[in-house]
Amino acid sequence: MTSSSTTPPHRPGSTRRRLLTAGLGASVALLGRGARADAPGGTGTVAPASVVTQPPRQWGPGAPPGYLPDPDVIALDPSFRDLTYFAAPIRRVSTGHGWLEGPAWSTEGRFLVLSDVIRSQALRYIWETGEITRFRPDSYAANGNCFDFDGRLIVCEDFLRRVVRWEHDGTVTVLADRFMGQGLNSPNDVVPHPDGSIWFSDPGYGDNITEGHADAPGGPANPKGLIRWNIGSELTGQIGGTRRQPDHLFRVAPGGGIEAVLSESDLRDPNGLCFAPDYKRLYVVSTPRAPGQAVGGDQAIHVYDVRGTGLANGRVFADMRLEGQQLNPDGIRVDIYGNLWCGASGALGLCGVFVFNPAGRLIGRLRLPQGCSNLTFGGPKRDHLFMCCAQSLYVLQVETQGFAPS
Repeated sequence: MTSSSTTPPHRPGSTRRRLLTAGLGASVALLGRGARADAPGGTGTVAPASVVTQPPRQWGPGAPPGYLPDPDVIALDPSFRDLTYFAAPIRRVSTGHGWLEGPAWSTEGRFLVLSDVIRSQALRYIWETGEITRFRPDSYAANGNCFDFDGRLIVCEDFLRRVVRWEHDGTVTVLADRFMGQGLNSPNDVVPHPDGSIWFSDPGYGDNITEGHADAPGGPANPKGLIRWNIGSELTGQIGGTRRQPDHLFRVAPGGGIEAVLSESDLRDPNGLCFAPDYKRLYVVSTPRAPGQAVGGDQAIHVYDVRGTGLANGRVFADMRLEGQQLNPDGIRVDIYGNLWCGASGALGLCGVFVFNPAGRLIGRLRLPQGCSNLTFGGPKRDHLFMCCAQSLYVLQVETQGFAPS
């Protein structure tokens, strides 16, 4: 893993879908390096069950108690130990969903909103009971979610290719659905700024049959018109865009109006994004090619200086390579100390969560049995990391707190 700097850590005291699914266990090349959980050691001990042991660690309500400290919480720098709690194991709290994305914590409601994109459902994890309930019966293939500084829910809708805000009185405001006279692609991730603006990425990952709908015939995501793009819903093409346009990262001004802060020539396939705690930098993930593209992003985390309402001085923050393999980053969040937590997919044994200090140095990892798409900090103290991994939701209590509102 290379980074943009070697400054000491900061702490007081293919296609995108193929690469993501590869992290679900298709790649087992690294398993040979894992210890057998039942193999005696030189002192009569055995290795604790983990993601890479044989047999592997078990998950869910029927799993036996895990070993502590958790063997899948890996410190690569001593500073990472200050961010984790030795008695907290990684837990799988729900499974059996379609494809989970967009976790966002409601501080007032004490619940986690998350999206099941391919089933087009908005879900809610209830803190007190641990239940997953239906939040909205049809989310229009919602992807990214966040709560703004006034506690209103902002949603990226893949199917309708727009960004909306749920007001406190239950009405919905459309924040963005067009740019320069063209419909959007499929808004993916979204974050609020304290000046009242909303920033979101607009790659084309929802411009397909599974996560939204394809383009109308002749569009980049349906060039030969073979895909029956407008079946399955009476709203297809009636609301939202019908033809893929170039990638952008957009800013919605506090009073309305949308402006592009990055174009496809600046960064291909912008995906996850988050601000640094001082709001002077914006981190943006670039991911593999989306429908309608010949060339995709570089699978790196980039960072930009925030200059007024725009961005400048873009550079690579982390290339997401480890042990000679390219990982695929996705959702990102920062904690109160400025450390960046990134969900990543790839080979089993490497996929999970990567944690970088503000200088771009990899200081720790959370090893998961599936690639991690999105993550966020939640819980009443904002000290629980929720991780969306394909059909499952995992959580880990940590010794830091999430910075952003949700």
